[in-house]
Amino acid sequence: MLRLRHDFPGVGDWHYLDSAATAQKPQAVIDAIARAYGPDYATVHRGVYERSANMTLAYEAARRKVAGFIGAASDSEIVYVRGATEGINLVAQSWAGTQLKAGDRILLSCLEHHSNIVPWQIVAERVGAEIDVVPLTGEGKIDLDAMAAMIRPQHRLVALAHVSNVLGSVLDVRRAAEIAHRQGAKILIDGCQAVPRLAVDVQAAGCDFYVFSAHKLYGPTGIGVLWARKELLDAMPPYQGGGSMIDRVTFEKTTYAPAPTRFEAGTPHITGVVGLSAAIDYVESVGLDRIHAHECALVGKARAALESLNSVRVFGPEDSAGILSFEVEGVHPHDVGTILDESGVAIRAGHHCAQPLMRHLGVEATARASFGIYSDESDVDALVAGLERVRKIFG
Repeated sequence: MLRLRHDFPGVGDWHYLDSAATAQKPQAVIDAIARAYGPDYATVHRGVYERSANMTLAYEAARRKVAGFIGAASDSEIVYVRGATEGINLVAQSWAGTQLKAGDRILLSCLEHHSNIVPWQIVAERVGAEIDVVPLTGEGKIDLDAMAAMIRPQHRLVALAHVSNVLGSVLDVRRAAEIAHRQGAKILIDGCQAVPRLAVDVQAAGCDFYVFSAHKLYGPTGIGVLWARKELLDAMPPYQGGGSMIDRVTFEKTTYAPAPTRFEAGTPHITGVVGLSAAIDYVESVGLDRIHAHECALVGKARAALESLNSVRVFGPEDSAGILSFEVEGVHPHDVGTILDESGVAIRAGHHCAQPLMRHLGVEATARASFGIYSDESDVDALVAGLERVRKIFG
């Protein structure tokens, strides 16, 4: 069991069980961001003075680090974005918006986050494409057998979550990619909940696009990553116009920089990139295999304890990754969350930006406990004790 609570000044004695929403930050990341805003601060790419040159080196070194972290073939396949949401929207507008036409189809799953639904709806409505939805297995995983049976040549794009933000269920990305590619479709993977807890190798997985946000990986908000195969990026037009993404501008015609610079208009989130780099260093120093095993042990303990309470219903598969959603019979999840907060336990309550999944589960909302690298057995014990109090209050 990992013992890293002391590295996170925002945790202390607080039982923070909302890491799937955003992770607390280790001191190493906070220090890196402070240095980047302080003695190291300068713009990137434009300055000829030494500090700007040094910051540019750090900024681009982070791109190489990200590429290595997710197994990309080259750092030229790494595009900095504000977060996974912007990464998905970039692909939706710049790839799907130019490649799809009336009659084409997009394949999603029942458990997707709204950020992996709404951008595709916007594009589909504009070009005349249609959206189909892959069902779930009984235990709450994307049903790849059903996907294989329903996908057709008209499906040009598949977009699926690597790990469900509600159920913690893990997708077999390689098999999903093989199914998509057999019909000639491209596949995008939402890796927000995967990169903090699973080793990711985008080349081995066989996907075409992969997105994640730094703030769930113990880094800062406002920065994320889109990975795409180089040939796809090279064929995609710019998503936004502005400084940095150009080759030459005249009033008659503008030519654009090659990828990934073409997709990074304006002054970037410099300190965010530095923080992302520090977060990757921290996670790699611990080891993703250890992190995953640690979180699985905590989820297993929590699941066993909650399932022993006859008024509590637990959702998702037994092997969920770091995330556990549940409901207390007769008690609204917001009330559960409020009472737990009085005991110093922070969980998430609501639809978790996954309303179609809530309808599938037959509920309006769930309570969700999600674990992180700093979580320990005391968090599980506090959660269970808090739920006992909820049951007493509501009879």
